[in-house]
Amino acid sequence: MPELTPPEGYVPHFRKSRFTDPWEPLYSRSTPKEVSIGLWLAEAHCNSRGLVHGGLIASLADNAMGLSCGAALATEGRAPAGGLVTVTLSTDYLGSARLGQWLATDTHFVKTGGSLCFAACLVHADGQPIARANATFKVLGGH
Repeated sequence: MPELTPPEGYVPHFRKSRFTDPWEPLYSRSTPKEVSIGLWLAEAHCNSRGLVHGGLIASLADNAMGLSCGAALATEGRAPAGGLVTVTLSTDYLGSARLGQWLATDTHFVKTGGSLCFAACLVHADGQPIARANATFKVLGGH
């Protein structure tokens, strides 16, 4: 599949990991309190029926919500020295996504606390919501 141009505001994702390497190219769009992650769906993202795998959706939502919590903490002058780890993650699947669609996260709620952060996210395929996720993150280090 040829590399496609992401929507306006998305650039190559700044955070690389061996876990997400097979999903590249990943893109992100950042604001002071949100990191959105997006990608064009290819065969590596799909199950045998050609639908995006639920594990990919949950992982991208988890990643985006954690990065968004980190960004929100940074705007408060509390960038977590040790990062954040997921305490709970729930994902509700509202629809499906297919090969060739643009999949992106929208973390629309972040609440920071002393040692925990809470976030909620919608995942869209070509602008249509296909999943919603909620997570709690533990703030590591510095407390």
